[in-house]
Amino acid sequence: MAKAIHSMIRVLEEARSVDFYQKAFGLEVADRLDFETFTLVYMSNSESEFELELTVNKGRTEPYALGDGYGHFAVSVDDLDAEHARVTDLGLTVGKIVEFNRDGGLLARFFFMTDPDGYKIEVLQRHGRFK
Repeated sequence: MAKAIHSMIRVLEEARSVDFYQKAFGLEVADRLDFETFTLVYMSNSESEFELELTVNKGRTEPYALGDGYGHFAVSVDDLDAEHARVTDLGLTVGKIVEFNRDGGLLARFFFMTDPDGYKIEVLQRHGRFK
């Protein structure tokens, strides 16, 4: 059986992205592998073994074109309202809280954030299938 272990995104500035993911989600650098033309930064926290891999291509100065294929990265939290207030107070780019109902019941409560490179991150209230 396969086990999901990480997801990779390309970022323009390592320090800026590490700072964002530390502030936004409490992710810390778990490992950093430096190569001649690129650096891989693996970030995680104690909530999950899953890691976010930041790939920094050395010498790149232009922002990445995300295209229309990328969707989003998602995390879940215990208290969505408190988390929304916290990241808003940090001055991060945060959308409004949305509630999806289906068949008369709550399916999901969430908001989206945008990281410094334009990637979307969905923050979901832990509920139902979103644990």
